[in-house]
Amino acid sequence: MDIQKEINEILDELLSFLQHEAKQKNTITVSPEFLQRWNAFDTRSYAKHLFQIMNANEDDVKNEVPWMAIENNTVSQEMVYEKTEENPPIFDIQHQLDLINKEVSVCKKCPIHEDRTNTVFGTGHPHAELVFVGEAPGAEEDRQGLPFVGRAGQLLTDIIVKGMKMRREDVYICNVLKCRPPNNRDPNPMEVMNCEPYLIRQLELIRPKVVCALGRIAAQTLLKTDAPLNELRGKWHNYHGIPLRVTYHPAYLLRNPADKKKAWIDIQEIMKLLNGEITVSFDNDKISLL
Repeated sequence: MDIQKEINEILDELLSFLQHEAKQKNTITVSPEFLQRWNAFDTRSYAKHLFQIMNANEDDVKNEVPWMAIENNTVSQEMVYEKTEENPPIFDIQHQLDLINKEVSVCKKCPIHEDRTNTVFGTGHPHAELVFVGEAPGAEEDRQGLPFVGRAGQLLTDIIVKGMKMRREDVYICNVLKCRPPNNRDPNPMEVMNCEPYLIRQLELIRPKVVCALGRIAAQTLLKTDAPLNELRGKWHNYHGIPLRVTYHPAYLLRNPADKKKAWIDIQEIMKLLNGEITVSFDNDKISLL
C-alpha cells in the first residue's frame, strides 16, 4: 500500500474514533484491525520526519507526540486518554467545524454565491446528540448568517424547547445548501452536489445519536433517494450507521398547520431514541427496534 495513503487512512480512523467514541469517556476501544495497522505503522519515524521539517529536535517530538514515549511504540486494545483542562482533546471538533466554515465562506462553486449576503454554515453544540438538517437558507438566514432564524426557525425552536424540552444550543442545526437560492426556490442538483460535501463533513465530525431531516430536499439528499416525503416518514433510516428520521420542514408546517400533529409524532420517536426508550440497530442495512 502507498505509504501516504496508509498514513491518511490510519489518521482518518484515529480522528473518527477519538471524536465519536471518546464522548463522555476516558477509555476508548479500537478494533483489532485498527490495532494491527497502528502497531505495524512506524509512527516514530514518521513523526520525527515531520518535526525535522519544522526544525524540531527529538525531545520536541516526544513532548508533542505522546505515543513517541511508549515502549516499542505500541498501543493496547484500550487506549486511555485523560481529558483535563491541561490536556485538551487532541481533535477539537468545534475547531474543525470552524475550518470548514471558513472554506464555505469563500466558496464560489455555484452562481448563487454572487447574490448571497452571508453563507449559512450551521450552529449548535459540536457534540450534539441530535442534528436537524434543512434544505437551504431563507432571506433572514442569508441576512444573519445563521440557520432557521426566520418564522420557520421560530417554529423549530418551539419544537425543540417547548416540545422536546431541550435547549436549542444543545442540538446542531444546518442545511444541505449553505447559500440562499434565488427567490427561495428549491436547490438544483448541481448546487446540492457542490454543497453536500460540506454537510457530510459536518455530520462526520459531530457524529450525532440521531439525525432529523427536515423536508423533502434534506431527506432525499441524505438518503440518496427520489422517494416522496410521505413515503420516507414514519420509519427509521440508516445514515452511515446513524439513525435518521424524516419529518416536515417547519416552513411547510406554517403553510399546512394541520400536519403539525404528524410532525409531532415524528419528533416523539426521536425523543424516545434520545431518552433510551428505544434502540435502533442496523444489521446488513435491515433496521430493528430493540
